[in-house]
Amino acid sequence: MKTRILQLSALLSLPLFAADPMAPVKPADYKAPVQVACIGDSITQGSGAAKGQSYPSQLQALLGDSWKVGNFGVSGRTLLKKGDHPYWTEKAYQEALKSEPDVVVIMLGTNDTKPQNWKFEAELVPDYTELVKSFQTLATKPRVYVCRPCPVPEPGNYGINETNVKEEIKRLDLLANEMKLRVIDMHAALADKPQLLPDRVHPNTEGAGEMAKAAFKALTGTPAPEPVAK
Repeated sequence: MKTRILQLSALLSLPLFAADPMAPVKPADYKAPVQVACIGDSITQGSGAAKGQSYPSQLQALLGDSWKVGNFGVSGRTLLKKGDHPYWTEKAYQEALKSEPDVVVIMLGTNDTKPQNWKFEAELVPDYTELVKSFQTLATKPRVYVCRPCPVPEPGNYGINETNVKEEIKRLDLLANEMKLRVIDMHAALADKPQLLPDRVHPNTEGAGEMAKAAFKALTGTPAPEPVAK
């Protein structure tokens, strides 16, 4: 009887998000601040936006002191292990794993649409699944969010193209449903704002602000305040 009582007590002490991975993140459920690791390529790193105004930086400003947002983006990197510049081999990936994140936001796939990388598209879902699991198995058991890539206004640039982005989104949505992951729709955040992607790939400061607002709403369950960028 004593053992059963202890087991029940342990279950009741679990934070609510453990039972419902789709619910908003509540800082009160964590030892403050909530550690957020943003994984990605140049768009996450902040290329195209003013210095200090990447989407993770603007997300930090929106979330406040109860959160700590880390930017682990590396320019040009791919999700695909066989891509020309795989994120897997980067020091930033190892640093993200070691950061003891409570929340992980993954936004990779844009560079995978390039012809030299898309020839390995059959491995996109297996590689994405492995990346997600590499974070899910951490001691902190972080909640993982996956992002639909930003839109690529025609005719694209650098070999990056909207046709393959849309195909990626289809596969990403199926993966998220299967793994019970929340999706942050960066594509919808900028789909009707091509002027915020001046080189047809990288969001400018205002575009990064729109991304930050999309991430804020997904994480907290509430709309972001205006404005974001200063």
